[in-house]
Amino acid sequence: TARATARATAPQEAGPVRAGICNTRGLTGRELPRITSGTRGCGVEAPVSVTAVQGIPLSRPATLGCDVAVAFDRWVRDQMLPAVGNRGGGVAQIRIIGDYSCRTRNNRPGARISEHGRGRAIDFAGYRLANGDVVTVQGDWDRGRNGRALARMYAGACGIFGTTLSPNSDRYHQDHFHFDVASYRSGPYCR
Repeated sequence: TARATARATAPQEAGPVRAGICNTRGLTGRELPRITSGTRGCGVEAPVSVTAVQGIPLSRPATLGCDVAVAFDRWVRDQMLPAVGNRGGGVAQIRIIGDYSCRTRNNRPGARISEHGRGRAIDFAGYRLANGDVVTVQGDWDRGRNGRALARMYAGACGIFGTTLSPNSDRYHQDHFHFDVASYRSGPYCR
């Protein structure tokens, strides 16, 4: 029938929100249909929309491939949470400002496609504590106790991710840490 045909050719819908996406207990979110693009080099074969990591909600859902989602879960569990500890009642929200976006590196014309365009990168801007205090990369990097915690969690990202960029790397990363899972013959790129 016409109705059955329409259903068969409609794009696959996103799955339900559930814990354990990407076969990783600490990731909550939903599976998404394949992302394709007319721009060469962009798209994600098996994307997910991550809504929480280690039980902590993200400021907004992050569309990612499982490789970077699993690495981010590991970083939150092994680096971020120990660096923050119980300060302010612990982390209540993780602030994300970048995930899948079909664009060039640093949005520069003629540059190579960013790892964001492949769903292989995430940009972390800070976190909110249970007591309401907000810690941001832009406001707290290199400043006091929160700056020391941010420096510790940033240093711990090198090796979990293929690329880690801090506010010290360039003018494009003043307000966040960029993490991606690019692979380099020389090993992780940490700047």
